[in-house]
Amino acid sequence: MILLANFLNSIAVILDIVLNFVFLLVIARVVISWLNADPYNPIVSFIRQSTDPLFRFTEPIQKIIPLNIGSLDLSPIILLLIISFLRTFVVQSIFDYSNQMKRAQIIQEL
Repeated sequence: MILLANFLNSIAVILDIVLNFVFLLVIARVVISWLNADPYNPIVSFIRQSTDPLFRFTEPIQKIIPLNIGSLDLSPIILLLIISFLRTFVVQSIFDYSNQMKRAQIIQEL
């Protein structure tokens, strides 16, 4: 039981790191769009290629709610909110569940 709790804990840590990295990539994509960076730069190319699928995820939302206000695109804000939700709800739930499993095992051993 402790091994499963530790396994879930490590999955939560890895998921948290990945979501943090994706969060930073979305912010970098926004900054790149403001700066009109060279699209042939390998770093810029990597950031755009890795965030394009995420921005395609917001297309159905944009059909319902227009996310463009003038020249300002609000779809990155929607993505950042979704990532923040996943970090606070999913990752924290996995952490809490693994801690609950550990506590239950300790109580059971007493």
